[in-house]
Amino acid sequence: MPKLVVGDSAPSIVLPSIDGTTFDLSALKGKRVLLSFFRFDSCPFCNLRIHRLVKRWNEFPEDTVMVGVFDSNIAALKKRMKKHKVPFTLVADETYEHFLGNGVEKSLLKAMLTPLKSPFNFLETLFRGYVPMTLSPSKLSTLPVDILIDENGKIVKAHYCKDTVSHLSIDTMIEFAQGN
Repeated sequence: MPKLVVGDSAPSIVLPSIDGTTFDLSALKGKRVLLSFFRFDSCPFCNLRIHRLVKRWNEFPEDTVMVGVFDSNIAALKKRMKKHKVPFTLVADETYEHFLGNGVEKSLLKAMLTPLKSPFNFLETLFRGYVPMTLSPSKLSTLPVDILIDENGKIVKAHYCKDTVSHLSIDTMIEFAQGN
């Protein structure tokens, strides 16, 4: 599937959330939305990203809407994310349908080179005890995506990561959530 581009309508996403509800992206029209496609629930770099977002969550406006989509089953995602005390929505795409439908790329080579390109991030994942609980090349090869969606349900930015850690900066996400 083609990648999302600026001006596209937000994707249609309806998935189970770790809070027990069913998440429906279309219900958020009228709000700015930070949408991220992560890899799998035990991905060390994804857990590090979640940790960093939670740590800076107080810098986001109170009405910020953020959604993280994981290639995971809901029970495993709920169990893994419990330690983070995530203040935003996390959902599980057990079929990988929404990853495929929104141009999420796979590259095992880029994923495997991340520790070499980002050694400090890699060391921090080890220090925090984030260990991948899978050896599946399919899960390991997914490259994350960060999408900014405006109040009209239009894509403002679709950032397809070049590796497993090249997300949009948290400062950029905060500025977008503030309306800047």
